[in-house]
Amino acid sequence: MSQIVWIARHANRLDFVNPDWFLTAERRYDPPLSDDGFIQAQHLANRLKAEKITHIFTSPFLRTVQTANAVAEALDLPIKLETGLSEWLNPAWMTEEPERLSTPALAELFPRIDISYTSRIAAKYPETRSQVRGRSGQTARCLASEYFPHEILLVAHGASVLGGAMGLVGEIAKTEVKASLCSLVKVVRQEPEWLLELKGDTSHLTQIEEVIRFA
Repeated sequence: MSQIVWIARHANRLDFVNPDWFLTAERRYDPPLSDDGFIQAQHLANRLKAEKITHIFTSPFLRTVQTANAVAEALDLPIKLETGLSEWLNPAWMTEEPERLSTPALAELFPRIDISYTSRIAAKYPETRSQVRGRSGQTARCLASEYFPHEILLVAHGASVLGGAMGLVGEIAKTEVKASLCSLVKVVRQEPEWLLELKGDTSHLTQIEEVIRFA
C-alpha cells in the first residue's frame, strides 16, 4: 500500500520584507506572513485543492499556521499543531527561546485548529543543525506511520522541511531538496522505500525567492 506525504515551507514572512518590524515586535521571533506571503499561501492552497490530503499538521509558529490555514480553508480540513515541525531553534538566530502565541490564542484566531490534538514530538531551545534535522525527521516518520495510509501535509520551516524529507528518504534529500519559501516537497511511500517526487516545487507561485534563506 502506498502513501503520500507533502511537506510545504511557510510563505514569505513580514520581517523578510520589513526587517525593522523585528525592532518593535512583541514576539520578535514569531513574525506573521507578509502581504505577498498571504498571496503565496493562497497559491499553495489552490495547488493542493485537487489532492487527496486528509490531515494537515503545522508548526505552531504564526507564519506556518497562517500558511496551513489557507490550505485548510481550501480543503475544508482541521489543523493539527505539531511542535516537532517547529523552526530551527538556533541560538545564532535567537537570543532566547522564541515566544509564541498559546494554542488557545491561536485557536481563537484560527478556529480550524484541532485543540484535542497533542503534539507528538518536542522541540527544545537551543538546538544544533543535527538536532533540528533529527527532530523534524522523527516527526515526519512518526506522523507518516501513525496516519498511514492517509495522505498528509506537513507545513514547516526551511530547516524542518529539509529535516522532514531527510527523515523519510535519507541523506539524498540534503542535496536534492531546495526548501524555498512556500515550496512543496512530495514524498511517496512505495514499500519498502520512500521516493522523492517533488524536491521543492514552486511552479504554483508567481514570484519565487532568488536566494533560499533559512533565517
